[in-house]
Amino acid sequence: MGFPFFTAIDSLYNQGDRFSWLTDKEFARETLAGINPYSIQLVKEWPLTSKLEPKLYGPPESAITKELVEKEIGEVMTVEEDPNAEHGLKLAIQDYPFANDGLILWDAIREWVSDYVNHYYPHTSTIEDDKELQAWWTKVRTVGHGDKKDEPWWPVLNTHENLIQTLSTIIWVNSSHHAAVNFSQYGYAGYFPNRPSVARTKMPDEDPNDDEYTEFLTKPESAMLQCLPSQRLATTVMTILDVLSTHSTDEEYIADKMEPSWEEAPAIKGAFERFRGKVMELTGIIDGRNLDEGLLNRNGAGVVP
Repeated sequence: MGFPFFTAIDSLYNQGDRFSWLTDKEFARETLAGINPYSIQLVKEWPLTSKLEPKLYGPPESAITKELVEKEIGEVMTVEEDPNAEHGLKLAIQDYPFANDGLILWDAIREWVSDYVNHYYPHTSTIEDDKELQAWWTKVRTVGHGDKKDEPWWPVLNTHENLIQTLSTIIWVNSSHHAAVNFSQYGYAGYFPNRPSVARTKMPDEDPNDDEYTEFLTKPESAMLQCLPSQRLATTVMTILDVLSTHSTDEEYIADKMEPSWEEAPAIKGAFERFRGKVMELTGIIDGRNLDEGLLNRNGAGVVP
């Protein structure tokens, strides 16, 4: 691996600081706006403790304290409701693209599903008595997720609320959520030092007598280069990520196509047209937010063309 290869793909970051990916600030921004937003969880109690192997090692306390967090990002806030917010929640992190954009789209999906379910299932009994629906849900749980089929958290499709929530979740995961975590893969991980696919060396030991640790302190860039993937592996991963992040020529977009059966039912046709209109409105809102230079998590130094 040599620096010419770095230079060849460094154009991915040519709109801002080309070394922004080395900073903690950019790493944090990508956590909020990048391809793995679900790694973020609300802290409900302090001190932080690890949930890894608690039976073997006990719950060790984290070095991250409430005081440290407040010093870095200000007062620690909580979420659960805010009737004045557009999606009914007050987020602890105001500039959180996945949450802010996702919640309003979730509401639109849920409204469309509610209209659909309430039209075709006027009574609770019609949900319970729909043999095809119940057989489908049984197959989802016992075949599609056979390893989780006995978990107690599976909803029972016996109420409008359970059916609406279940269908909304499935639609959300297969559309909005998938798009958010899939199509940005090349943008964030195509430049492999920013999100390497593998580490070829172990973390340096903090033993002051360890030669590797001494070298790490002296030449951290050299230690990093030795850890990164080989040039061959990096280009292979780049190619795969490029394919995964590319839209198909026959891509279908949410709220874009009306099924023939929906057109034949005036109530459903009207509900879908309202849903389509809402999605078009939200597209404009999200595009506007993405162009707002004041929202730094959408306009960080590492934002690619």
